[in-house]
Amino acid sequence: MNEMTDGHTVTSYNDELDQLNRYVMDMARLVRRQIADSIRTLEEEDVEGAKEVVVRDQEVDAIELKADDHIVHIIAKRQPVARDLREIMAAGKIISDLERIGDQARRIARLTLYFYEKDNSAPNYRLLSDIPKLAHLVDGMLELAISAFDRLDTGSALDVIRKEAELAEEMVAAQRRLSTYLMEDSRSIGHVVDITLGLRALERIGGHAKYVARHTIYLIKGKDVRHEPLERVIADVGH
Repeated sequence: MNEMTDGHTVTSYNDELDQLNRYVMDMARLVRRQIADSIRTLEEEDVEGAKEVVVRDQEVDAIELKADDHIVHIIAKRQPVARDLREIMAAGKIISDLERIGDQARRIARLTLYFYEKDNSAPNYRLLSDIPKLAHLVDGMLELAISAFDRLDTGSALDVIRKEAELAEEMVAAQRRLSTYLMEDSRSIGHVVDITLGLRALERIGGHAKYVARHTIYLIKGKDVRHEPLERVIADVGH
């Protein structure tokens, strides 16, 4: 009996693809927790919590390694083509973006350690006010992007890409406010630089969420839209 028409083999193959999907979803849940906890530690000056975020990044890396091994196993054993191959490739790229999101969450946790672990002077709370706001925006983008992948929903994927403009506007506004604080008190320059790095980490998280959405469109439509402008993506997807 042909391998791909063998009922048992097909079921086993589907199970392997389902496991890959679970790796994506498990990793997404973990990195979203990492984002939330890193922001909380910064707001609450929680040094021990920040250390836990840094250590937990190893769990993110471990899932990535398991997923990579699983992908190699599927390709070597099944030699997938067409839609199955797209699914595997898209999942692999999404896992890579999620791992990078975990790295950015770890950087924010390290900011907590830098500000509060030793005798460094803590920043004025006004300087930090934009970080939770931006974190809420990018976490929402990530949540929607993962939902689009899980439900194979091009409409939600497009919504994530559209939010890139909002993210850019919020970044400009946050940097403008930091510049104002700096003009009011030039002694805050060190804190402004550090907080700008935190904002950049969140901006990168939003960028990776956008790529998760674009990989999902590739999975659904078979069209690589990673570098296409929004208008072209909308035309390709048909929304």
